Amino acid sequence: MTTAIAPSRATSTTWEIDPAHTHVEFAVKHMMISTVKGRFGDVKGTIHLDDAEPANSSVDVTIGAASIDTRQEQRDGHLRSPDFFDAEQYPAMTFRSKRVTAGADGDLRIVGDLTIRTIVKEVVLDVTPEGRRRDPWGKERAGFSAKGKLNRRDFGLTYNQALEAGGFLVGDDIKLSVDVELVQTAEVESDALAIA
Repeated sequence: MTTAIAPSRATSTTWEIDPAHTHVEFAVKHMMISTVKGRFGDVKGTIHLDDAEPANSSVDVTIGAASIDTRQEQRDGHLRSPDFFDAEQYPAMTFRSKRVTAGADGDLRIVGDLTIRTIVKEVVLDVTPEGRRRDPWGKERAGFSAKGKLNRRDFGLTYNQALEAGGFLVGDDIKLSVDVELVQTAEVESDALAIA
């Protein structure tokens, strides 16, 4: 019996976020008794996927702070102000991956640096692939959903008001929910060695 080492082809792909079919949403407690939900409409970015070696994959996303939408104009204006995101001075938030790992079920865990204003903190996203399809115009598309959480005070978003009955107006813990649709822009093949 002999062992042969044969060349094989490994493929990595590059994708762009489709903003029209992508949702970056958050949820935070209000007055400790209800939940306010919102979203960011301005989302763009590039994702490099390596299906054979997920650790070689990467994510680079930019979110426009001024695009925040909680369905209440006065509240959105306050969130854009220096009390929170200070969108005029710091118009962009970024997320850049540092590590990507794959679970046995095909799900991914992405650890990356989230930058809000000038503060950079590590955030973990648990990601589920939702499938891939070719659209009617011949473009390859992929869908992913992700969940995560953060503490807004870690990013200097400390504004709050004490309630007369105790507690605070705005919760500190933020739940993140992301649904992203990607459009493939490139495919790169590289030689790899396979043992047969």
